[in-house]
Amino acid sequence: MERRTALWLSHHWPEDYDRCARIGHAHVCRRCLWFWPATSVVLIGALANVRWSVGLDPWLLVLLPVPVVVEWWAEHLGLARYSAMRQVALSVLAAPAVGVGLARYLERPTDPLFWVVVAGYAVLCAVPVALGHRRHRRA
Repeated sequence: MERRTALWLSHHWPEDYDRCARIGHAHVCRRCLWFWPATSVVLIGALANVRWSVGLDPWLLVLLPVPVVVEWWAEHLGLARYSAMRQVALSVLAAPAVGVGLARYLERPTDPLFWVVVAGYAVLCAVPVALGHRRHRRA
């Protein structure tokens, strides 16, 4: 049995380490490896007011994560196989929306746009997980 990498580096179980990059003896979630640095750069830029127009926030915060959510649904419902290249590309595409969203939250923790987007995507991403678990239990 393979030793599990620390949770802060990879939230995947050993059977899903194909979703990770190996760095030394540790497995690091591939999505996180690309997503969080890109998100952090955008977050810092947004806090320094180096960002797209604030008027675009409602559109970009909602639309940029859509491809990641479509991929999430497709994978959890068994309609698409995992692809490392697709995962990285879609993660980097969504990162600016998350970075700007987090900047909005840090500047105003009660920001309604931030919380609507977070709640909306939380529900949208929970549905295929529940459906996938139900489907696997039946099989």
